Amino acid sequence: MATIPEIRAAVFDGPGAPFRVESPSRPTLRSGEALVRVSLCTVCGSDLHTFLGRRKEKTPCVLGHEPVGVVEEVAGDVRDVGGEPVRVGDRVVWAVAVSCGACFFCTRGLPQKCESLRKYGHEAITPQCGPVGGLSTHCHLLQGTAIVKVPADLPDVVAAPAGCATATIAAALRVGGVIKPNPLTPFPKKEGGTEPSVVLSPSPFRGGVGEGLLPKPSSVVIFGLGMLGLTACAWADALGMTAIACDVSDSRLAQAARFGARHLAKPDAVADLVKSLAQARGADLALELSGAPDASRAALDVLRVGGTAVWVGAVFPTAPVSIEPEMIVRRCLTVTGIHNYAPRDLAAAVEFLAANHTRFPFAELVSKSFPLAEVNEAFRFAEAERPVRVAVACD
Repeated sequence: MATIPEIRAAVFDGPGAPFRVESPSRPTLRSGEALVRVSLCTVCGSDLHTFLGRRKEKTPCVLGHEPVGVVEEVAGDVRDVGGEPVRVGDRVVWAVAVSCGACFFCTRGLPQKCESLRKYGHEAITPQCGPVGGLSTHCHLLQGTAIVKVPADLPDVVAAPAGCATATIAAALRVGGVIKPNPLTPFPKKEGGTEPSVVLSPSPFRGGVGEGLLPKPSSVVIFGLGMLGLTACAWADALGMTAIACDVSDSRLAQAARFGARHLAKPDAVADLVKSLAQARGADLALELSGAPDASRAALDVLRVGGTAVWVGAVFPTAPVSIEPEMIVRRCLTVTGIHNYAPRDLAAAVEFLAANHTRFPFAELVSKSFPLAEVNEAFRFAEAERPVRVAVACD
């Protein structure tokens, strides 16, 4: 008879307290749930913010929302994002959000804002389920979790960030008009009827832009060159876009060049650089990934007329940003925020990494790996050295 593996989890009690590695009970799965044996979990910047007390989480909890692992147990019918059955032995990543799929926000393209939302790495420990965070030997996948299978040749250190950083960039590029969203049925079919047709009136602007078929952005300014920013540089380059990278750090700017950024600038020089490259018009798109208020404002200043700024980085309280409404109106700017992502973005993230992980040095961004028993050392290293990522090997 096979031995049932013991579960070990790094329990977080709050800022200032060390992690406790404990052995919780193995959960009894309900239909639609799965148990994954976690191979590795990378430590996101938000994990570090929580550990240091800059963000509040319910405690005690198991942190970690960038894991990759192998399915060890399945109850009932569990499907991946593509609709394929999830089976024991599948290597997978999963979304940070658990969504119902039926509430107001889920049915309006915002499942990450589900009215009954639960989030991996953000939930207090309860006796009803096993660990729901990545810093554990096992993670209990609840019903409503978006799951994506991982190709065998994609290394753990590259696959793990798909569940947060990479999928978030997929969402930012989607709302920024770079990645085409999945087609939605424009009209619901009625029983026994036909769909209405759309009739275009004669127009002198037929043949592309006049019909609303706007060209995709070809230039992007990326503010903040952590895991999000470097991923954005690589994705933009893979799509043939001109990526202009901005950061206060010389070393991060040097990394951005290796990830496809064609132009590099410090914050005080980025506006002039963008103008010189775009015939004084500005960039099509700006991604703010640092959370710094000055960068949020600068993301507007570098845009051309009709450009789009996507704010992503401010996931913690910041100082206000001063914006003149007239500037937004007269320049026809779009400003949008994106927090977390939808299931389709996770699928796009894995697809992107599978196609490009040998082209860009993603594996090098994880500077060091620690065993689960040394999780406190992993966080101390992350705090002191500020690498792009550290990893905790949980298996």
